[in-house]
Amino acid sequence: MSGADLPIVLLHALPLDSSMWDEPARALRACGHRVLPIDQCGFGRTPLPVDAAPSLDLLADELARELDRRGLDSAVVAGCSMGGYAAMSFLRRHPHRVRALGLFASRGTADTPEGAAARLRFADLISDDSLRARIVADTTSSLLGATTRAQQPGLLARVTALAQAADPQSVAWAQRAIAAREASLSALSTADVPAVVVQGEEDELVTVDEARATAAALAGGRLVTLPGVGHLAPLEAPGKTAEILVWLLAAGHTSCPDGAKAC
Repeated sequence: MSGADLPIVLLHALPLDSSMWDEPARALRACGHRVLPIDQCGFGRTPLPVDAAPSLDLLADELARELDRRGLDSAVVAGCSMGGYAAMSFLRRHPHRVRALGLFASRGTADTPEGAAARLRFADLISDDSLRARIVADTTSSLLGATTRAQQPGLLARVTALAQAADPQSVAWAQRAIAAREASLSALSTADVPAVVVQGEEDELVTVDEARATAAALAGGRLVTLPGVGHLAPLEAPGKTAEILVWLLAAGHTSCPDGAKAC
């Protein structure tokens, strides 16, 4: 498989869809890379499964089926926030299919009891038609760093609009799935793949210390911190995100036997 043929899967954050990766994806395609931005269950063009219990394992197994449909044995997998948690679940359940791993704004630990309870409260409230608009408006700004909010007001408006448009049932389902997730540090410690953990220095949801612990669990991991960036690096710093993903693709390719150079 040539460097350009090695696919990279991009998994989005909650409550967005695969369009959050549009700018980095364009840059990667300009280098000739095969890019697969995925709408996870309940978002974008992918419906929420009927009567399915909230679980990140379902997202992981659906990604495996999507790779099967495309005739792909393996891929570089990168995810942001919820997408990172889904990527870690995929690594646990399908380790042989991960050629390299990128985790943006994602912690390797499970939620604390307090954190899980807060997610469950949010899931209940977002389902209330009378409260939804206010809850989205009150919480969306925390997805972006203070620098981004000050310098890119149009991006805050875009993210808020996407959050308002998200199906509340899907958002609630995803929050419950994330709250129920298991810790991934053990799975990360046994992963023999190149990996990068990317953390915005202005992230208000995941701390730099949490990102550092996640990177330390990965034998082949490195930590990249981005100044002036919050929780959504693919939107806040798309150029830097693309550079990181190009590095990850190259690392994923050179880690396999045929070792041709990536773009």
